[in-house]
Amino acid sequence: MLPADCVFGFAVAAVVGLNLYLGPRIVSDRVAMQWGSNGEPTWYAPKWLVMWGMIAFMVAVRLFIWLASTYAPQHVHGVELGIVIFSLIAAGSHLFVLMKARATI
Repeated sequence: MLPADCVFGFAVAAVVGLNLYLGPRIVSDRVAMQWGSNGEPTWYAPKWLVMWGMIAFMVAVRLFIWLASTYAPQHVHGVELGIVIFSLIAAGSHLFVLMKARATI
Protein backbone atom coordinates (compact mmCIF):
# COMPACT_ATOMS: atom_id res chain seq x y z
CA MET A 1 0.00 0.00 0.00
CA LEU A 2 1.31 3.40 -0.96
CA PRO A 3 1.34 6.18 1.62
CA ALA A 4 -0.85 8.11 -0.82
CA ASP A 5 -3.49 5.43 -0.37
CA CYS A 6 -3.92 6.65 3.20
CA VAL A 7 -4.80 10.10 1.82
CA PHE A 8 -7.14 8.42 -0.66
CA GLY A 9 -8.79 6.43 2.17
CA PHE A 10 -9.28 9.58 4.23
CA ALA A 11 -10.75 11.36 1.19
CA VAL A 12 -13.24 8.54 0.59
CA ALA A 13 -14.14 8.57 4.30
CA ALA A 14 -14.61 12.34 4.11
CA VAL A 15 -16.92 11.98 1.10
CA VAL A 16 -18.97 9.35 2.95
CA GLY A 17 -19.12 11.61 6.00
CA LEU A 18 -20.19 14.58 3.89
CA ASN A 19 -22.89 12.47 2.26
CA LEU A 20 -24.24 11.34 5.60
CA TYR A 21 -24.09 14.82 7.14
CA LEU A 22 -25.14 17.08 4.26
CA GLY A 23 -27.31 14.63 2.32
CA PRO A 24 -30.36 14.90 4.59
CA ARG A 25 -30.03 18.70 4.52
CA ILE A 26 -30.49 18.83 0.74
CA VAL A 27 -34.23 19.00 0.11
CA SER A 28 -34.20 18.88 -3.69
CA ASP A 29 -34.18 15.59 -5.61
CA ARG A 30 -31.85 17.08 -8.22
CA VAL A 31 -28.53 18.82 -7.62
CA ALA A 32 -26.76 21.36 -9.85
CA MET A 33 -23.55 19.89 -11.20
CA GLN A 34 -22.09 22.66 -13.33
CA TRP A 35 -22.48 26.42 -13.42
CA GLY A 36 -22.23 28.77 -16.37
CA SER A 37 -20.32 32.03 -16.53
CA ASN A 38 -23.47 33.84 -15.37
CA GLY A 39 -23.54 31.79 -12.17
CA GLU A 40 -26.63 29.80 -13.11
CA PRO A 41 -26.61 25.98 -13.15
CA THR A 42 -26.27 24.46 -16.61
CA TRP A 43 -27.31 20.90 -15.75
CA TYR A 44 -28.58 18.82 -12.86
CA ALA A 45 -28.17 15.22 -11.69
CA PRO A 46 -30.21 13.07 -9.31
CA LYS A 47 -29.27 13.58 -5.67
CA TRP A 48 -28.38 9.92 -5.07
CA LEU A 49 -26.05 9.90 -8.08
CA VAL A 50 -24.32 13.09 -6.98
CA MET A 51 -23.74 11.76 -3.49
CA TRP A 52 -22.79 8.13 -4.02
CA GLY A 53 -21.54 8.36 -7.59
CA MET A 54 -18.50 10.31 -6.38
CA ILE A 55 -17.33 7.33 -4.36
CA ALA A 56 -17.71 5.03 -7.37
CA PHE A 57 -15.84 7.57 -9.52
CA MET A 58 -13.00 7.83 -7.01
CA VAL A 59 -12.63 4.05 -6.75
CA ALA A 60 -12.73 3.70 -10.55
CA VAL A 61 -9.97 6.28 -11.01
CA ARG A 62 -7.85 4.64 -8.30
CA LEU A 63 -8.36 1.26 -10.00
CA PHE A 64 -7.29 2.78 -13.32
CA ILE A 65 -4.14 4.24 -11.72
CA TRP A 66 -3.32 0.86 -10.19
CA LEU A 67 -3.86 -0.93 -13.51
CA ALA A 68 -1.71 1.58 -15.37
CA SER A 69 1.12 1.44 -12.85
CA THR A 70 1.00 -2.38 -12.76
CA TYR A 71 0.73 -3.20 -16.45
CA ALA A 72 2.46 -0.18 -18.03
CA PRO A 73 4.83 1.21 -15.39
CA GLN A 74 7.12 2.72 -18.02
CA HIS A 75 4.34 5.14 -18.97
CA VAL A 76 3.30 6.13 -15.45
CA HIS A 77 5.20 8.72 -13.43
CA GLY A 78 4.39 10.41 -10.13
CA VAL A 79 1.75 7.93 -9.00
CA GLU A 80 1.77 8.95 -5.34
CA LEU A 81 1.53 12.67 -6.06
CA GLY A 82 -1.24 12.02 -8.59
CA ILE A 83 -3.25 10.00 -6.09
CA VAL A 84 -2.89 12.68 -3.41
CA ILE A 85 -3.83 15.53 -5.74
CA PHE A 86 -6.78 13.61 -7.19
CA SER A 87 -8.04 12.67 -3.72
CA LEU A 88 -7.93 16.25 -2.45
CA ILE A 89 -9.55 17.71 -5.57
CA ALA A 90 -12.31 15.08 -5.64
CA ALA A 91 -13.19 15.54 -1.96
CA GLY A 92 -13.00 19.34 -2.25
CA SER A 93 -15.20 19.51 -5.32
CA HIS A 94 -17.70 17.15 -3.71
CA LEU A 95 -17.85 19.42 -0.67
CA PHE A 96 -18.38 22.44 -2.96
CA VAL A 97 -21.26 20.78 -4.84
CA LEU A 98 -22.99 19.62 -1.65
CA MET A 99 -22.62 23.02 0.00
CA LYS A 100 -24.06 24.77 -3.06
CA ALA A 101 -26.95 22.29 -3.11
CA ARG A 102 -27.64 22.81 0.57
CA ALA A 103 -27.61 26.60 0.16
CA THR A 104 -30.28 26.53 -2.57
CA ILE A 105 -33.15 25.72 -0.23
